[in-house]
Amino acid sequence: MRYLVSSCLAGVACRYNGTASLDERIRELVAQDQAKMVCPELLGGFVTPREAAEIIGGTGQDVLNGTAKVIEKGGRDVTDLYIKGAYETLEWARKLAVSCVVLKEYSPSCGTQMIYDGSFDNHKVSGEGVTSALLRQEGFTVISENEFMALL
Repeated sequence: MRYLVSSCLAGVACRYNGTASLDERIRELVAQDQAKMVCPELLGGFVTPREAAEIIGGTGQDVLNGTAKVIEKGGRDVTDLYIKGAYETLEWARKLAVSCVVLKEYSPSCGTQMIYDGSFDNHKVSGEGVTSALLRQEGFTVISENEFMALL
């Protein structure tokens, strides 16, 4: 099985606050060339660190449908960058012919089951990020790091 994984889960300090969310098992998959890393937000044009962003008015699917937006805490609309990163990630998934994509839960890009609610008060709601929504829409299996660990 070939995986595409969030770079932060493999130890790359690319999260919005300049940290990683290292999982040694995922880093090992990358080291064994069973997984390739991707950061949709960096592919979209962001730098690290960057301001926190959340989906306002819905989920990642709503963002793709044009009925919700991704907004930084300071108020800047960064929806286009999130959509660009999602499509760049889709191209990587297609090119690499991955069988499963493992993404970081809660992220406005990568959340698979839960995302922050847009209040910037650390409240989570059911939903998926922009990249997760696009990859699923295109037929890819997308799971969180927690679901992945349960498979091992």
